[in-house]
Amino acid sequence: QVQLVESGGGLVQAGGSLRLSCVASGRTFSLAGIAWFRQVPGKEREFVATRTWSDDGTYAADSVKGRFTISRDNAKRTVYLQMDSLKPEDTAVYYCAATLRFTRATRQYEFDYWGQGTQVTVSS
Repeated sequence: QVQLVESGGGLVQAGGSLRLSCVASGRTFSLAGIAWFRQVPGKEREFVATRTWSDDGTYAADSVKGRFTISRDNAKRTVYLQMDSLKPEDTAVYYCAATLRFTRATRQYEFDYWGQGTQVTVSS
């Protein structure tokens, strides 16, 4: 089993920055990939960015490319989502997700573990 705990959400003005953290615990050695998704009430959960667990491969959705960066601190078993140049349309609950099977997963069904989510609100 793997547990994921997100933190770092909050309220920020448009153009500002936030850094989300996702701490992984448990059998993290078995992970293949980890990602961030986001969801607005009444809408489907949306892929944001993904990276492989054991190397530096990353991939981001077009909507956040150039503004959001996914990174990892191996020693802390923590994955970060650095969000810059935030826009009101980035407002959502952000979820961390981990997969045992795929190194560049982007679809919800590819993920085995999910965190509880952290709210990000961007004011205009």
